[in-house]
Amino acid sequence: MAIASKTIGYHMAIVRTQTLVQLNEALLARLDERAARESRSRSALIREAIEGYLRDDVSAEIDRRIADGYRRHPQTAVEDAWAEAAAREAIGEEPW
Repeated sequence: MAIASKTIGYHMAIVRTQTLVQLNEALLARLDERAARESRSRSALIREAIEGYLRDDVSAEIDRRIADGYRRHPQTAVEDAWAEAAAREAIGEEPW
């Protein structure tokens, strides 16, 4: 694996590691079509797709932890009533 460095600004460098990804011809054709349409490189599209995939993973973990918290400490009837009243008030203030 080769490591490349790209300087950004005056002092920041991004270190990247090249990796091999095997794609079938149909997937490669779709990737190339999109890259051409967006005037971007394959690498940029693949990086963005991986970042989105991993971001979704983090988001799912946050959702799981929130749900776990509510299971451990469920809302009380008072909190439910307050939330409903606040929602009704917010809706009532909408111009529609």
